[in-house]
Amino acid sequence: MTSDRTSVLFLCTGNSCRSQMAEGWARHLHPDSIEAYSAGIEKHGLNPNAVKVMSEVGIDISDHFSKDLNDLSGVEFDLVLTVCGHAHETCPVFRGNARVVHQGFDDPPKLALDAKDEEEALSHYRRVRDEIGAFMRTLLNVHIVQTNS
Repeated sequence: MTSDRTSVLFLCTGNSCRSQMAEGWARHLHPDSIEAYSAGIEKHGLNPNAVKVMSEVGIDISDHFSKDLNDLSGVEFDLVLTVCGHAHETCPVFRGNARVVHQGFDDPPKLALDAKDEEEALSHYRRVRDEIGAFMRTLLNVHIVQTNS
């Protein structure tokens, strides 16, 4: 079965937060044009604060789970988007014509370590969520068009 949608992998270190939010945004904003996946170099489990802040904007990622690249070995990607520096530095070579692009975002769990309370911690998640959402709104125009031309 072939799809008219562009297959995009959002890759992060542990597939717990940033890549999960990116997948959620892509599925929400571009359901007819992007076939979204996320994975990590390793599996760290789904971050509950990522689930919480995504639900605040009406995107449910509670059924997502942490995956690594082996879990997606049968998928051929058009675009691989690394969302953290470590994933970009250790990004493997993908078969086919996958184009790898890096768009790094701050790591909310790391930023939240010094938070005084839960609300301050969540503010980091919200900021990164919104930055990823803004980027996802431009994804079709900036990166998908280049992939398909």
